[in-house]
Amino acid sequence: MSTATTPGPDRSRLGQVGRRDLLKVLAAAPVAAQWAAAGPAAASVSPGIVKPLPPELFTIRGTNAETKVSAFAGTGRLTPADRFFVRNHTSTPRLGESDWKLTVWGSGLGGGRPVHFTYGQLRSLPPVTRTAFLECAGNGRNYFATQQGRPVIGTPWTLGAIGVARWRGVRLADVLRLAGITDRAVDVMPRGLDDDFVAGGVNLGRPRKPLPVAKAMNDVILAYEMNGEPLPYDHGFPVRVVAPSWVGIASIKWLGDLEVSDTPLSSPWTTQFYRLFGEAYPPEGSVPLTRQTIKSTFELAEGAVFEASRIHHLTGRSWSAAGAVRRVEVSTDGGAHWRPAKLRDTPHRDSWVRWSADWRPRHAGPAELLARATDTAGNTQPLASVHNTQGYLFDAVVRHGVTVR
Repeated sequence: MSTATTPGPDRSRLGQVGRRDLLKVLAAAPVAAQWAAAGPAAASVSPGIVKPLPPELFTIRGTNAETKVSAFAGTGRLTPADRFFVRNHTSTPRLGESDWKLTVWGSGLGGGRPVHFTYGQLRSLPPVTRTAFLECAGNGRNYFATQQGRPVIGTPWTLGAIGVARWRGVRLADVLRLAGITDRAVDVMPRGLDDDFVAGGVNLGRPRKPLPVAKAMNDVILAYEMNGEPLPYDHGFPVRVVAPSWVGIASIKWLGDLEVSDTPLSSPWTTQFYRLFGEAYPPEGSVPLTRQTIKSTFELAEGAVFEASRIHHLTGRSWSAAGAVRRVEVSTDGGAHWRPAKLRDTPHRDSWVRWSADWRPRHAGPAELLARATDTAGNTQPLASVHNTQGYLFDAVVRHGVTVR
């Protein structure tokens, strides 16, 4: 089981007190005080999303909102909630903690009956804090078409379907142990409380994606705070899953129940979606997606304009799910030459690193800025990504077009 990254109550008692005794303690725990409005109260400017989506910060994509990469500039390492991207299958539910409960059930439990946790009971467990990025599996999907000339289906994200936050909650492992998980369990499937998702006229039910027990018992948390505040509605209030380094669909929002199974589980989010299809893969597709990949972005609007013969301070961010980013290189001549960027953060796995590089363009006209990252696992961004029909896991260097005048 992972260790906490911030101080919390003495966790040694979890190994010394019996499960039945701990459940009695939880039952007696006071319900958490109500937040003044159970989350932000501002009206949404997009159907299905609660928070404001000003055009200088977001591009609205159907039920989703992509952060403009230029909006990351100056925000520090953590992404403020007001500019964190929104990925919704349907619409954001407005739930309250007073009537919320988590149900843990399934053949992988030893008690034979579902176990329930209230919001107050969950918050009474030893807390843990993790800084981690959440990223949609389709982040960068747009570039399969615009850079590589191959069409794909799905939301045409550029590189703004990502954000880094400090999440506070409880270990999923602690909840599963309290619920009586057995050594027969193989999968844990979180399910959200948002509306059923309908695709092609077929009701696929609420979003859900199984986690192998090894992942569930490792670093996954059930988060109730984001950057020191209660989760905003759009980001999972009252409780969400945070599965570090995995594709965003694994971090189910508005968590309602956990199925613990002694046989492998599946859902449309592991069969129809979130696996790789195409000529490079078997007819049935790849195995279901788990870990994210490696990417870089400049903190610049597409088509930004620069003056010739002046020094410009370029900034950007790079991240990888396989390891901390250890090197970033930039090219200001379309990839003909590369030079190292200056890293502005101590690299950490599951987070991004900010970087900068100076550029003095000498001639007017169009230019292409490129950035590529290398992580501690030895991965370097390629010049092209392997095509798949749903446009997942784009990892290639992005050509950022600008104008010099």
